Amino acid sequence: MTEIIGYALASVIGISLGLIGGGGSILTLPILVYLLGINPVLSTAYSLFVVGSTSLVGSFNFMKKGLVSYKTALIFAIPSFLAVFLTRKFLMPAIPDELFTLGGFTVGKDFAIMILFAVVMLMASYSMITDNKPESEEGAELKFNYPLIAAEGFVVGTLTGVVGAGGGFLIIPALVLLVRLPMKMAVGTSLLIIAAKSLIGFLGDLGNQVIDWKFLLIFTGLSIVGIFVGTWLSKFIPGQKLKKSFGWFVLIMAVYIIMKETVLK
Repeated sequence: MTEIIGYALASVIGISLGLIGGGGSILTLPILVYLLGINPVLSTAYSLFVVGSTSLVGSFNFMKKGLVSYKTALIFAIPSFLAVFLTRKFLMPAIPDELFTLGGFTVGKDFAIMILFAVVMLMASYSMITDNKPESEEGAELKFNYPLIAAEGFVVGTLTGVVGAGGGFLIIPALVLLVRLPMKMAVGTSLLIIAAKSLIGFLGDLGNQVIDWKFLLIFTGLSIVGIFVGTWLSKFIPGQKLKKSFGWFVLIMAVYIIMKETVLK
């Protein structure tokens, strides 16, 4: 039964990406780990492929509407690409399965990945919920703080590599808060960055993980169906409301993961 629910929720991953330009990996990792029983390390690899492929398909629609800032994507993406590939190829395989023991409790690699994932989500949700500055208007001149955007890209790329997240829940705040992109343009730009970064990160896993391609392609196909639904729904929701709703969504998922990994074990 949980397996059927897991496959059904694959489309919700795409809806999230189409609607808010992120959140796909926030759903993907818990679905793969908790419902489909795949270990967290392999799940992070699958998550990169699912979210990357789905985001790539979704970004085409935003490109056609002129809702992608290619300059922003390039500044953000180059250091991010480098960080995520190096992290997946070299850092993750080097991390031991057992990290340390604290009061008789052994902190393992899987547990650390899920808790780090939740902590990053908490920080991202706070930035989205508490930002009360008005959105930039469509067509307004964008201001680029190149070093800050590049540094953010490197940090997001590293975290993406560790937790297998496309990074939309980190990229969206960066684009909205640092570049002052309108929310819907931030969504389109985020999808393009996520697609390239996630798929490049997945390449770093090909020599380190045994991939079940049949399962992965079916799951990804269901997610791609969902992104068309999410993109359609985004037409009816104001950008500012979308941003705060996204923040609360991320917060709820972060609390759930922390509870699941600790008191609900």
